[in-house]
This record gives sequence, structure tokens and C-alpha cells, in this order.
Amino acid sequence: MRTMDIARGSSRRSSPSTYLAIVGALGALVVGILLARPELIAVGLPFALWAVHALASPGGGTVHVDIAKVEDEETGRLSDDIVIRSDSEIVEVAVIQAERIRRRVFVAGSALLHSRVLPLHSGPLTSVGVAVRGLDADAGSLGAPHPRIAVTRTVQPVLRRLPRMPLAPRLTGLHGAHEGSRPGQGGDFRGINPFAPGDELRRVDWKATARAARRPGELLVRRTNSLSDASAVIVMDTADDLGAVVATWGSPDATRSGITSLDLARSAARSLAAATIDQGDRVAFHTLALGGRTVRSGGGRRHLARIVAEIAASGRAGDDARFRRTPPVPHGSIIYVLSTFFDGAAAEIAMRWRASGHRVVAVDTLPDLDRSRLTTERSLALDVLLAERQDMLHQLREAAVETVRWSSGIDGALAALARTGGTIAQSGARR
Repeated sequence: MRTMDIARGSSRRSSPSTYLAIVGALGALVVGILLARPELIAVGLPFALWAVHALASPGGGTVHVDIAKVEDEETGRLSDDIVIRSDSEIVEVAVIQAERIRRRVFVAGSALLHSRVLPLHSGPLTSVGVAVRGLDADAGSLGAPHPRIAVTRTVQPVLRRLPRMPLAPRLTGLHGAHEGSRPGQGGDFRGINPFAPGDELRRVDWKATARAARRPGELLVRRTNSLSDASAVIVMDTADDLGAVVATWGSPDATRSGITSLDLARSAARSLAAATIDQGDRVAFHTLALGGRTVRSGGGRRHLARIVAEIAASGRAGDDARFRRTPPVPHGSIIYVLSTFFDGAAAEIAMRWRASGHRVVAVDTLPDLDRSRLTTERSLALDVLLAERQDMLHQLREAAVETVRWSSGIDGALAALARTGGTIAQSGARR
């Protein structure tokens, strides 16, 4: 909840209507005297009385504003309650909804306003901003304008259920859902071995002992492979936020831009993280911006909730977006690099990770482009830019970086990577 207290008094000023009333009263007085028309003087008398009332008004009082978030997840709208309490006669309220809808209302003293707006994009969003000032003496006395207060909320990205995920080139955990090569429990049959210190009695294979024991008292145990987990890292490039409508590139027009690259990136990051957690693996999240967001590797529902919160709060990077950081990643991880791959910085980092032995999947988050309303010159410039991007993606594939596009066919693309992804080796495995 955001709260603002505004005290007025010495900061008040007279409205232009007060001065107009004074001018009108003086004009009626002068014209009435010159024309010897007392009725004209009488016409100006109400203006004079109202001006005296407005100037003599103390203009004291306070304006108290509360903005409370209201959960409204079913309709997908952001709802806020604006509570205004004031001892002024009238309160002028300027409201900006979702950074694009501007409204101005006048309320009598205290009031409760309901703001409901449908967000067009995911990520951080100022759902409502409010600026108020009190009006007294029938709006003849104006309070000084005050800074706006706002409520910033995070809009959750779209979650897409992914049935099958590719694995990292190395299994490192002792518990999980993937077949490892280290002795343990839960996996496939490994062999029959003599009982040794540390073996559990429940692992004794009595049939094998009765059939193959070489001397009295010898016990044989049934050994299996362990089930292990893998490490996945989701890296999101927040340098660009390009809408589907190319004509809006470079402008803050969120209304006509259509779905943006960061909308797709946030949706992809959330979907990949949820699918990785669902199959029992650990996942970490990083943004490539300097000083960007980081969630260390972990597993479980609580860890997923932390990652989703950081993904939803990730917005476009600042002016230094062309400078990227290389976050640390666990050895032998599978790394998903989410980017539009326009300037080459994210691609360079992806190829560096691939050269270090990680499995890297480049996820293209550029939306399907709408080229309408482009001039011939801008259309030609876009063709050149897209050609350079295709060359960048070709370099990634030559460097053994697997590339997929976040689109309607992403399920099949990830399933294909899961079938063709390289060999799985257990860290410290014994052959």
C-alpha cells in the first residue's frame, strides 16, 4: 500500500476564477458609474462578494491518499483502490493507469476510487499513479500541486507447459530423476556383488545368495545405478525490447507495439524454469545486464517461485545495455540464452560457454514482425538488420550452439533436442 499525506495552508493560491470575478466586479462598478446605471453595479456585487470570500478563505486542510492493491487474478486485470480523505471542499485527482490512460476527476472531500486496467505486457508496470490537490471556496482557493505517488506491480508472464526438456551433458547430483552411472538406488540393475560394509540388509538378494554363494555365510547384494539430477541455467538478454510492429521500434508506444521480445523472453524463461523443476532438476536464472538479477541454482517449488518473481520483475536494461556481464554457471550445465541476437554480445557469450564444454541452447525471442507502415528506406534497413542477425545465428550453429525459436512449434523443437542431445556422463563416474 502506498500512502501520501498532503498538508495545505501557506501553499494555497487563488484560482484564475477569483481574479476574473474581481475584474468583473470592478468592470460592472465602473460601467455603472459612468452610465449612471445602479442596476449594473448590483450585477457586479455577487462577483465582488464571492471574490472576497475566496480571498478570505484560510485554505487549510489536509489530503490523505492511500493506494491499496486488490488481487484480481481471475480476470487478468490490475485492480487498485484509491482512498482519499480530506477536509477540503473538493479534491482534484489526476490518475494515470498502466502508464498510458490519463483521467482527471473531481471528488467532494473524501472518496473511494476503483482503478481497473488490463495490462498489455508482462513485467514491471506502474498500475496506477495519482496526484491530488485540494480546492476550497468553491474552487476559488487552490492547493499547490504535489508529486505523484504510484504503485508498481509485476505482471506474470504466460506459462507454457513443455512436455520434454533436453538434458545437460553432465549429471552431478545424487538424487533426481535421470539414470546415472554411479552406484546408488532407484536406477536400473547394475550387478550382483558380495556384501560389503555399508550395504543395507534389505539389498541382499537371497535367491542369488542361495544359488551363487561360494562359501557359507557369504551374502550377495543387488546393486543398481543412482538417479541423478542436472543443472540448467536460464540467461535472459534484456538489452532490447522490440515489438512485433516494427514501426514502433525506438518509441515508448506500448499500446500499438504488439507482443514484444521481452514478453516472449519472460514467458520462455518461466516455462523453461517450470519444466526443469518438474523433471527434478536444478535451475538458475541470470540477466546479462550489468548489475542484473541473479537467482542461484536450486530446486523445488519455493525456488521456482523466487525465479518467477525475478523473471516477472525483469525489465529493459538501461543505456549501458550493450555491455554484458558473464554470470557464473555450474560446470557441465545446459544453458538457455534468451535473446533477439541483434548486436552479437549475447551470441559471443553463448559461444564462449559452448567452448567451455557446456551445452548451450540459443532461444530466439524475436516476435513475428509486422512491417506495415514502413517507408522504403526503413524497410531496406530492416532487411539489412535481419540479414546480419541470420548471419549471427548461422555462426552460433557452426559453433555447435543449438538454436530454437520461441514460437508455436517450441514443444517439438525441444523434444528433438532431448532426443539428439549428446551423451550424458556422471560426474566422478566409475567405468
